[in-house]
Amino acid sequence: MGRGRNTLNVIVIGAGIAGASVAYFLARAGAQVTVVDAGAHRASDVPSALINPVRGQSGGVDARALDGMRFTWTLLRDLEAAGHAVPHAQLGVLRPIPDDRARARFERNLPAALNHAWLSSADAPEPLAPGWGHVLHLPDGGWVDGPAFTRALVQASGAPVVTGRAQDWTARTVTLAGGDTLSGDAVVFCGGSVGVTWRGEAATHRRGTLLTLDRAVTRVPLSFGAYLAPDARGGVLGATFETPSPTWTPDGLPLASLGWLLGKGAALTDLRGAGVTGHWTGTRLSGLNAGPQEGGTWRLTGLSSKGFLLGPLLAAELTSDLMSAARPG
Repeated sequence: MGRGRNTLNVIVIGAGIAGASVAYFLARAGAQVTVVDAGAHRASDVPSALINPVRGQSGGVDARALDGMRFTWTLLRDLEAAGHAVPHAQLGVLRPIPDDRARARFERNLPAALNHAWLSSADAPEPLAPGWGHVLHLPDGGWVDGPAFTRALVQASGAPVVTGRAQDWTARTVTLAGGDTLSGDAVVFCGGSVGVTWRGEAATHRRGTLLTLDRAVTRVPLSFGAYLAPDARGGVLGATFETPSPTWTPDGLPLASLGWLLGKGAALTDLRGAGVTGHWTGTRLSGLNAGPQEGGTWRLTGLSSKGFLLGPLLAAELTSDLMSAARPG
């Protein structure tokens, strides 16, 4: 705790879903928060992020997925009640499954507490392309507008945002590119893929690609290999195609990704009549690291593709731990 003051002063590096959530919960806990953001949190700027607890093509379910999903939806309702407009819809997620063997893999991973149902392709609430053997319906899933969510969290926190790149930091200071230094009682690094690259850390980076569409092809998101979902302006078709990389590179759209992505989308449902209006790419950091670090700093990074599923929950838990550690005695 800062000398002579009763309010904890915390500097949060990064305003993606991790940093924005940390800033929000710290402010609610009574801390004075300053956010340092270089505007490079592309992974959190995805125009339609799935809130989907069942991941990948084997149906893996993170141990915190159900808690995280409930927590995110509650947070969105709280923001909405406070007057922050965040486009989202909790209308479920559909996971088409190709055959019996794939369904068996999924069933081995599904926890008993997960609200779900198995449907035939003919009974799915969205029309599917031919060839799908089964459909896993996850009625508690859905989608959210990433940049609107992060903006609302920062706005609701009331934290001032210092636009700049954090060059270095200690337990109590952050040095910006250009030499300016900010001081506080605690520092939380939420810099993501770009931030760890600037820091010179070894990491694993995964780039995702998404096409924006002039209309929503489906009302309920579809996901297997790629995903189709509504967004605030129309729809999206997205996936991760490139292999994991030990280095971050500026985001782009390789032609191989474009062809692969369109093929995956057409395998889910009929794309005819949907026009492509643009594209998004963003690189996610793998390897979750949440909590206190050597040297006295704090960190929430490496959420990978689970940023909107787990980020708010983990940010709230980090906030509780940080505030407890800062209390005298």
